Amino acid sequence: MGTRIARLTISVEQLPRALALYEGVIGLTRRYDVDGLVMLATNNEPVGSAVEVLLHERMPTSGDSGIAPSFVVADVDAATEAAVEAGATIVDEPADQEWGERQSVIRDADGHILCLVAPL
Repeated sequence: MGTRIARLTISVEQLPRALALYEGVIGLTRRYDVDGLVMLATNNEPVGSAVEVLLHERMPTSGDSGIAPSFVVADVDAATEAAVEAGATIVDEPADQEWGERQSVIRDADGHILCLVAPL
């Protein structure tokens, strides 16, 4: 098997607040939750087939030098608006990009940079 990303672990201060964005707006699927952890995935495929996003309830250390994952959404403008309602702030407004995507860049309530994208 080739190299691939299996999981992104994201530290969050409050799981319910983070879930409003990652599950409610972005649409990641909940796989399971245990004390202080919620495992989400990009789809309902079997373990090992999807990229997982592990929300870990612990004090985050935010900064722009981290990795900024891009999440594919159906409507970048609507998802950006919903993300703001869920506590995110806009870094870059939705715009068409030269590489063939519409993209916005947001900062979640814990300070992590995320991109919301959709093909043009």
